[in-house]
Amino acid sequence: MTFKENYEHWLKSEYIDESTKEELRSIKDEKEIEDRFYRDLEFGTGGLRGVIAAGSNRMNIYTIGKSTQGLADYLNKNYTGEISVSIAYDSRNMSKEFSERAALVLCANGITVNLFESLRPTPMLSYTVRHLKSKAGIVVTASHNPKQYNGYKVYNEDGGQVTDKAAKEILDCISSIDEFKNVKVMDLEKAKESKLLNIIGEEVDKTYIDKVKALTIRDELVKNNAKDIKIIYTPIHGSGNVPVRRVLKELGYNNVFVVKEQELPDGNFPTASYPNPEQASVFELALNMAKDVNPDVIFGTDPDCDRIGVVVKDKQGKYRVLTGNQTGVLLTHYVVSSLKELNKLPENGAVIKTIVTSEMTRKITDDFNIKLIDVLTGFKYIGEKIKEFEKTGSNTYLFGFEESYGCLAGTFVRDKDAVIGATLISEMALYYKSKGLSLYDALMDLYEKYGFYKESLVSLELKGKEGQEKIQRAIENLRKSMTPSVSGVKIIKKFDYKLSIENDIENNKESEIKLPKSNVLKFILEDGSWFVVRPSGTEPKMKVYMATVGKNLSDADEKMDSFNKAVMEIINTACNN
Repeated sequence: MTFKENYEHWLKSEYIDESTKEELRSIKDEKEIEDRFYRDLEFGTGGLRGVIAAGSNRMNIYTIGKSTQGLADYLNKNYTGEISVSIAYDSRNMSKEFSERAALVLCANGITVNLFESLRPTPMLSYTVRHLKSKAGIVVTASHNPKQYNGYKVYNEDGGQVTDKAAKEILDCISSIDEFKNVKVMDLEKAKESKLLNIIGEEVDKTYIDKVKALTIRDELVKNNAKDIKIIYTPIHGSGNVPVRRVLKELGYNNVFVVKEQELPDGNFPTASYPNPEQASVFELALNMAKDVNPDVIFGTDPDCDRIGVVVKDKQGKYRVLTGNQTGVLLTHYVVSSLKELNKLPENGAVIKTIVTSEMTRKITDDFNIKLIDVLTGFKYIGEKIKEFEKTGSNTYLFGFEESYGCLAGTFVRDKDAVIGATLISEMALYYKSKGLSLYDALMDLYEKYGFYKESLVSLELKGKEGQEKIQRAIENLRKSMTPSVSGVKIIKKFDYKLSIENDIENNKESEIKLPKSNVLKFILEDGSWFVVRPSGTEPKMKVYMATVGKNLSDADEKMDSFNKAVMEIINTACNN
């Protein structure tokens, strides 16, 4: 079906409401019509994400309905007896409506739904799936995307995002559905009366909060001294406001100052057009507060509260937003060193990171003689490893993180968790303060000990059909005709995760990469620098990750500047060939 035929199909369908048809008729730009209808919104390994609007390539109740019908078919095909699904949603526009549509489609297919009474963080959904023994979970969120977006992530019964195999099977079920006539939807009141729709809340919240508090490592320090540090927190108009503040209050952190202008949920994100704690701009209001409060640490969580950004004061009194890598290595070292000091570090302990995350982590784990495991980009792969550890007993999970501001301690959640992150960061800041150090001081000490690692990320936005084609073409060009060096420095290893081949160029050897296949390339250079190229799984972007190691901070910065320019020249050439 061409995009024009698909467009007409929507306009003529008796199953599409009139207001949606009016929206479609009002579009005058042919390119806009093409972008909305040239494909179905892609159900990737994590689910859906897209702009909220009418059309098959957009987020709306019809694309949500079709995907949920496919999920229902998958669940009824693979499970017998009573099947339940837990659903949560964040503060984004249409999140509540989309979650209700998903719930009512599932109910119409005989599946029991546990739907949260109001917004909750994504990690709480992961926990709830496990706690209520659901066969699947759904969270309606677009994470840190701009306000125009929303999304729909699917979780398996273990509380992690669905595996590649399950995602493919769900996609096969979705593909066999006409998004209109074959989607079953139950009336809301009927769903409640039939007990197929259960509204959940505080009874689940309390058990989750108690488990987060139990992750405290230095109990006595926190019990006796939590009141001694000042924290500024911003939920950036998202779902973290209540649970983050509740956990900190119950642990005794009484000096938590919340950015009032960003406190309440608001899907329009009036103070942050890009509500992402990776962006320094979201902390402007918090930094204004800091002039009066003089906090020991500032942190902010994204709309679905699975990512956390941290701001610390350097020696010159300037506030700096830490990168996800910097926060991650600080937490890794704090968790591991604290457990060792307390004689609680297991011999088979393991830390997990992604292939695009700082190699400084390896220096830390080697120092403490514990295992470091690399996985593909995406926190679900960390969740899969935790499950593997439980099955085999091979390792004890200690901590996991990725460069994109996500981390996890404990195993009762199987996704990145900023509520847990906020709790650990507060404890870490308290510990270093008790030693007369700031978090910035602690980071500088780690650099002095393990090396001055510098990482960078460039996201190339390439929208529409042409953009997607350009991304695929660029990666294929790099796969087949990458230059042997970057600025005169030899490439010594190439990792092709799509072909599952590690090529040791120096020694002319090939070996198998034992990870799931993914269209990702990684190049390691002779001087220890590296870069990775991959398409984003959730946005119309190609992501380029880069890393260098310097003799000191300024040397690392200089190396990154020149390395960045050289790599991006190569990438731009690959995009335009």
